[in-house]
Amino acid sequence: MTQNLFRADAYQTECTATVTAITPQGIVLDRTVFYPLGGGQAGDTGILTLTDGTTIEIVDTRKGKAEDGTFTSKICHQPNENVREQLLNSEQQSRLLSVGDSVTARIDWARRLKLMRFHTASHLLCQIVPKLVNGCSITPDYARIDFNMDEPLDKEALSAAIAQLVAAAHPVTVGAITDAELDANPALVKSMSVQPPRGSGQIRTIQIGSDTLIDLQPCGGTHVANTSEIGPIIVTKIEKKSAMTRRVVLGFAP
Repeated sequence: MTQNLFRADAYQTECTATVTAITPQGIVLDRTVFYPLGGGQAGDTGILTLTDGTTIEIVDTRKGKAEDGTFTSKICHQPNENVREQLLNSEQQSRLLSVGDSVTARIDWARRLKLMRFHTASHLLCQIVPKLVNGCSITPDYARIDFNMDEPLDKEALSAAIAQLVAAAHPVTVGAITDAELDANPALVKSMSVQPPRGSGQIRTIQIGSDTLIDLQPCGGTHVANTSEIGPIIVTKIEKKSAMTRRVVLGFAP
């Protein structure tokens, strides 16, 4: 199991950790600040620094997979191809990195902050467009949200509504609800295709707004602490992908 520090504090950029496994899927640590691909959000990139100062570039982060294809609680830090080959070579592996070694894990913070801004903006969009989501992608360059609807959408009107919520400086807080509470409030789930993980007793939530509730939904991603931190984000494109799908693309304002 990897302790996922980013769940509690999305602003923590580095941590010390111990290597627990080196696998074809990547380097597994006992704890990490790296967010793995999931929930539509891209995995983090960054570096691992060894005790001798050597650095290993991490080009992606993914959840571990068992032999049956199910996800595990391990988080795999994927190095570039050259380092990956070294780590999987038994003779070269011990010269570079071994199980039990201590490392400092540090994310690419500028990239992560863009992901946090876009992810939080996508939650605002879910409030502005009260339709179920049937697909999304949160990247450092844009966010894409597919809504299950056939009505037309207006780019300028959506951009103005997002800007108003950003300027209002609503707090964004991490919380939790029980499985039973979610069952009693199924409308909290905005996604048609992805259901929040159950069975642990607690489901992580993201709430936007305090005195005035803007949005509340289960989410495991990373977010800014206040909507004002989203900054100038606009709707750059609206597409009709099918009879019942309208795709909204968010980008940074020029």
